[in-house]
Amino acid sequence: MKRVCLVCMGNICRSPMAEVVLRRTLEDRGLDVVVDSAGTGGWHAGDPMDERAHKALAEHGYDGSGHRARQFDPAWFAERDLILVMDRDNLRAVRRIAPPGADVRLFRSFDPAAPEGAEVPDPYYGGPEGFAEVLRMVKAASEGLAKHLEDH
Repeated sequence: MKRVCLVCMGNICRSPMAEVVLRRTLEDRGLDVVVDSAGTGGWHAGDPMDERAHKALAEHGYDGSGHRARQFDPAWFAERDLILVMDRDNLRAVRRIAPPGADVRLFRSFDPAAPEGAEVPDPYYGGPEGFAEVLRMVKAASEGLAKHLEDH
């Protein structure tokens, strides 16, 4: 595994949080994997991470200040080994444009404690507790993915 892309809807909440956490998790384990993120929609392209997402990360020692939102480009399938999406709606959207053989999965499928088909819910319309919950889910899935990569 060389490159992973995390995908949500607008690339300002869930996928950038997951990108920051997964990147550090893999680096801490000495795994050489490039991690990036994108959204299925492009309306936030160029914007920084949602300030609530940034704050949730910062409260746990992560730095999301360099993030700028972007839209997923179908050409990236050829450049990424694994595309991990945050929910079933985005999973369907990405699979619709995926070439045969593309590895596209739900991100939480790597969390051994999560039920099959578990999603990372969109915290955008909620309060800070939603971002804290997303961070918890992202950490668990990141640890699970790191373990998976170590074992394979």
